[in-house]
Amino acid sequence: MPTPRETGRYEVTTTAGEEVRAFLPHPLPPANPPLVLEGTLARAHDSALAALDRLELAGAMVPSVEWFVYGFVRKEAVLSSRIEGTQSTLLDLLAFESSGATTANPDLEEVCNYLDALAFARDELRREDGLPLSLRLLNEVHRRLMNGVRGADKLPGEVRRSQNWIGGTRPGNAVYVPPPPHALPALLSDLERYLHARDDLPPLVRVALVHVQFESLHPYLDGNGRAGRLLITLLLEAWGLLSQPLLFLSLYLLRHRDAYYERLGAVRAGDWEGWVEFFLEGVATTSNEAVATARSLFARVSADRERVLAERTTTVMGLRLLEQLPQRPIVTAKHVTAALDTTLPTAQKAIELLQTAGVLVETTGKQRDREYRYDSYLRILGAEEAAPLGGGQ
Repeated sequence: MPTPRETGRYEVTTTAGEEVRAFLPHPLPPANPPLVLEGTLARAHDSALAALDRLELAGAMVPSVEWFVYGFVRKEAVLSSRIEGTQSTLLDLLAFESSGATTANPDLEEVCNYLDALAFARDELRREDGLPLSLRLLNEVHRRLMNGVRGADKLPGEVRRSQNWIGGTRPGNAVYVPPPPHALPALLSDLERYLHARDDLPPLVRVALVHVQFESLHPYLDGNGRAGRLLITLLLEAWGLLSQPLLFLSLYLLRHRDAYYERLGAVRAGDWEGWVEFFLEGVATTSNEAVATARSLFARVSADRERVLAERTTTVMGLRLLEQLPQRPIVTAKHVTAALDTTLPTAQKAIELLQTAGVLVETTGKQRDREYRYDSYLRILGAEEAAPLGGGQ
């Protein structure tokens, strides 16, 4: 059993005419007693770190890490948004991107915003003159996450100036009440300092701590969950645990959503150890699944390359199209013409070659504006899967 500790204090505040007890977390790292990696926790950390190393190696071994990242980042975007109640699948997102449409349905818009926010943040952190890990960066990430979607009217990119609450029908029966707005500046400054502080705890454990602290602060009126999960992805890369965003931890959180919320609540009752172990198990499980997926994707592309090469009518354009499919697994003749910088008849011949080889499948049944999918690749990636909501194993 973890040693009881005080992880924060409560402040009575009035919200919507009701008195509530808002939680103000103590600064990181945990203290009195400190968090110590030993026994089960140490073994969980070693397993998670080894799994991350295997995932990093898997990314380095594929011919093009770009096509590897393409699918994984989009899967994480879809899954993170689904935790918030959206119903879009990865296949929906890929079909939208292939269509060339400029507007998406509201669910897909949230997913696209996640992709935009992640790309922005990674670019800022890589640039010498870019924003560092900071509240300013998180505010810009949040602004992009909320652009034009549900909650766009709730101060996107700005720390809240009013009390919020989680669960329940009103403040008085809320499951959790975050800190009152007057306390947020100091608490967020503490969190920002911790992002750049020296700590004896290993980086992966620190990622786990920062995620909970951010969720406990709930600094925005809406979109905190998406921002907090995106923060995990940024920290894994910024702290040298992965060189690319290859981990889709949202899949684990979706499968074990009830346990996830229980663990967050238990931290506020003193149990940091239980949360960290849950987080590390999630990292290990998801990393191992991602490695298996990566191997299957690589094997699929390699086998299909052999099949295309074995065709009597193989062309250079057909092979070039095959190599591009992992980054664009749903295509049209118009797209292929532009991607290969060729003529429409040549593009159509390349598509027909891949159809004959069993690589591409026509999905519309139409005579015009046909759409073709790299179906076997998409099935491995789980493009049509809807992850179970709740505590499934």
